[in-house]
Amino acid sequence: MQSCETRIIVRYAETDQMGIVHHSNYPIWFEAARTDFIRKLGMPYTIMEERGFLLPLIELNCKYKGVAKYEDEILIKTSVKEFSVTRITFYYEVFREKDNQLITVGETVHAWTNRNLKPLSIKKHAPDIYSLISEVM
Repeated sequence: MQSCETRIIVRYAETDQMGIVHHSNYPIWFEAARTDFIRKLGMPYTIMEERGFLLPLIELNCKYKGVAKYEDEILIKTSVKEFSVTRITFYYEVFREKDNQLITVGETVHAWTNRNLKPLSIKKHAPDIYSLISEVM
């Protein structure tokens, strides 16, 4: 399974009163990493959306194993865990780079839909996108 690496530096606004990254930021980081992953595959979200294909989120899971603080450098490794003609599951590992500490793992599940949010088979409607993602599995 191929993965993509995305780096983020923790901003002050992302921390809470305890001085650690607030849990609500991880889904935002997952989105940034997922967008980066798809862009690096050669099919940016904007192109998919222009063609009429959307990937709405239908499930989010996140497990916190450590903390990050202001100005920590974060590495997010993103991969495709499961892929079918109607759904795709992304897997994320979030590391604090200074000590390579795994601080969070998560998954997001998305459905392939048209602009009206009607589920569709990506293999049937966009075989090029299906092939591109199949290659990284």
